[in-house]
Amino acid sequence: MNWEQGTVLVMLIVIITCLLTTRIKPAYLFAGAAFVGFQAGMIELPTLAGNFTNSSLLTLVLLILVSVALEKTRLISWVGRQISQGGQSIVIAKLGLSTALLSSFTNNTAVVVSLISAIKRNQRHAPSRLLIPLSYTAILGGTLTLIGTSTNLIINSFVEDAGLPSLDFFAPTVIGLAVLMIGLMILIPLSYLLPVYDGNGQDVLPYFLEARIEGGSPLAGKTVAENGLRALRRLFLAEVIRDSKTLAPVCPDTRLIAGDTLLFCGDVESVASLQEIKGLRLFGQHHLNGQSMLELVVSHSADIRGKTLKSVQFRERFDAVVVAIRRGHERLAGGLGNIELHAGDTLVVVPGKTFNDKKQRLNREFVLMNGLDSSARLDSRKSFAVLAGFTAVIAGALLDILPIINGLAVYLLVLVTTGIISFTEIRRRFPLDIVVIVGSALSLAQLMISSGLSEQMGNMLMASFDGWGIYGALVATYLLTLVLTELVTNNAAAALSFPITYSLALSYGADPMPFIMALLFGVSASFLSPYGYQTNLLVYSVANYKLRDYVRVGLPMSVVYSAVVLLLIPYLFPFFPSI
Repeated sequence: MNWEQGTVLVMLIVIITCLLTTRIKPAYLFAGAAFVGFQAGMIELPTLAGNFTNSSLLTLVLLILVSVALEKTRLISWVGRQISQGGQSIVIAKLGLSTALLSSFTNNTAVVVSLISAIKRNQRHAPSRLLIPLSYTAILGGTLTLIGTSTNLIINSFVEDAGLPSLDFFAPTVIGLAVLMIGLMILIPLSYLLPVYDGNGQDVLPYFLEARIEGGSPLAGKTVAENGLRALRRLFLAEVIRDSKTLAPVCPDTRLIAGDTLLFCGDVESVASLQEIKGLRLFGQHHLNGQSMLELVVSHSADIRGKTLKSVQFRERFDAVVVAIRRGHERLAGGLGNIELHAGDTLVVVPGKTFNDKKQRLNREFVLMNGLDSSARLDSRKSFAVLAGFTAVIAGALLDILPIINGLAVYLLVLVTTGIISFTEIRRRFPLDIVVIVGSALSLAQLMISSGLSEQMGNMLMASFDGWGIYGALVATYLLTLVLTELVTNNAAAALSFPITYSLALSYGADPMPFIMALLFGVSASFLSPYGYQTNLLVYSVANYKLRDYVRVGLPMSVVYSAVVLLLIPYLFPFFPSI
């Protein structure tokens, strides 16, 4: 072993050890390895810089950024409504299929983020019975196409960097469909093993929101119970104001009429909940169309203290619409526009175009301004335009009219210029960690291949499975990737496994495609713990899951998934295809 191989091996050992035993971010570890390789003269600056502008990496970044607009569309609201209808088995089947379909064409992490709030708001089923199935079906859906998950594009960047042809858009689709169908069939009964952890008992500071029943609303003429307004999760109907008279407490048999003002208490996600109820108009809704929301805290020295939103003409003064107010645990009363503001009150606002131009006034009136992850929903017209634009980009790429990276760049520019996505949202969602990991990992993979280390490791793997033949090597590749995914996250597993996988295929003189497919499906085989895959981690804390919940459902999922993948890969991607 020469000094280059020794240096790269030490870097690999350090990276894996730190990923397993410390909380150092993977981005720092991979960036450190690339920096050492550059300083040691093992990789040239143009090559290093080129790794951070890889076409698959740029495509991934663009997909993550445009998904900000997709999350605001009514499509997510529609999926959310479907999960409130039917028994648990039917709901999981509908949720699984819709999640998988969405995940196959946009980043599956973004899909899970968008649907978590809808699942938390559903009125029939405990979120803990649905969130692990949501994560698993998003993982399965991500394997349907090349752009379904970030790791698919990361692996494609390694493939291109090795001088191989780029993977086809639908390369993993047949195997992905098989694991999705079989996975859903076992996931539905397994979901009944999940505990019922209901978030309703959590101590959440309530926001005060106002909505009005419009003329011709389907809610008019029905009781509160018939409209399902008493069963809203983490959203409580506190008062009804009719003809300047307050009806409180609100009884389930109270019949609503057009013009009634409904006052709710709920969390910040309730803004989106109320927007989705047909025939109910949220306070300030005519100004809501996809903007990100902000949280403002009223200062002790504010001029607006002791005054109402109406009297200070809040919208004209700050170019922002207040959609919710919070005052500790106190339940407020009366219309939103008539509440007298106090120091310390928290306002959720939707800013206008000139909001940021009023910095001096804002700093005088508010002590804190926070950006919220929640956004107002787009109206039907803009939702259709956003979805149609994304569909056109995908169709253009599939028909070879316009490369997907070009189409996404144009699409993102249109979204920004039309105000559907703001630069603030782009800054907040820009995947800097992924860029650093992938760019650095490409450099590390190049060092493993150019130094000959990956070839040596591939030969060791061949020797270990001597007698098992090439299929044994494929199984070994898959299991190595699966274990790394569960231990050190999927992106890191892809970066560490690809050089070995590629060298192993070359050692057998085989077509690399079956080994690449084993790698692609192996890095998505994260069902046993919350730490290996981002979507698992997202639902982990939301539903108060424990590790045993993942093992109980994930172990049979992992066994079935692996069996299907390892049976189909050699059949669909032969080791030695006939010419």
